[in-house]
Formats: sequence, C-alpha cells, structure tokens
Amino acid sequence: MTLETLEIRGVEMHYYAVCKRKLWLFQHGLGMEQHSDRVEEGKVLHEYAYGRLEKEIEIGGEAVVDAIDEDWVREVKISSRMERADRLQMLYYLYLLKQNGIEKKGLLSYPTEKQTVEVELDEAAIQEVEAAMQGVRQIGSGTLPKYRKLPYCTKCAYRDFCQSGEIGEEEA
Repeated sequence: MTLETLEIRGVEMHYYAVCKRKLWLFQHGLGMEQHSDRVEEGKVLHEYAYGRLEKEIEIGGEAVVDAIDEDWVREVKISSRMERADRLQMLYYLYLLKQNGIEKKGLLSYPTEKQTVEVELDEAAIQEVEAAMQGVRQIGSGTLPKYRKLPYCTKCAYRDFCQSGEIGEEEA
C-alpha cells in the first residue's frame, strides 16, 4: 500500500472516532469548520505552541502533522476531552510514516492542560488503524448516518446543521 492510494486525511480519522455523521458530512463537502470559534482557537494555540519546531508537515498529500522533530511526531490539541480520537489520528500519522520506512513515536500535547500523552504504533495499533481506514471508506460510500446527540455536540461546528431536523432523524 502506498501513500498515494490511501486518500484519507488525518481529520477524517479523528472524525471517525468522534462522530460518523460529522465524518460523512465532511467527506461530502460540507465543511463547517471555517465558521467555528473552536477551530480558530485551535489554530491560534497551534501557532504559538512549540515555536522552535518546524510545523505543518505534509505526509503523502493526505495528512498534515502539527510538528516533527528527530524522534517525535507532535499534535497540539485544545483539550484532552477527545483523547481517543486524537490518539487514532496520531496512530494514523505514525502508520503513514511507517509505510515510508520512517519509525517515530507520537506526542499528543494539551498545552492548556499542561499534559502530554505518548503514543506508539505497535501491531495492535496497526490493526486498529487499518480497521478505522476501512470504516472511513465505508462511511463515505454509504448514506448519511442518523443524528445522535453526543456529549460534545454543543461545541461542534456541525451542531446547528445536525440539530436543525432538516436532514436525518434522531436515532432512538
């Protein structure tokens, strides 16, 4: 498998772990992030965190990591509230690098919480990433998943769209 054939962006892996509906909407061109204060806050945090490191490193045209140094791939996040999704996104980046013969470890940095989480790509993680990649593709080729109210919907850029009741019905 080459990087050119993956065609999955890192954000899609994150959305896959967070909300299948959000993933589908994003994959079908409905990008709401440009209107999100939370996304802007994340961009500002990213800009000022780890100033000495090279930032916005593209991997294979599909993924952009926040920063890479000699041993580490780093992702800067606002909050650890979505650590499971952050971890999957990081594992995907490590997976892409491994496909090109580059072995690194990952660091999820939550500067506002003064917390850093180390992430390593082992065999179980590779299987997790490959299963998620298959899931991402299935979501994109399927129909719009039903709306489900989740704990983090209140801060989601897609909230108004999903809660408008126009498309899809709430899952019971």
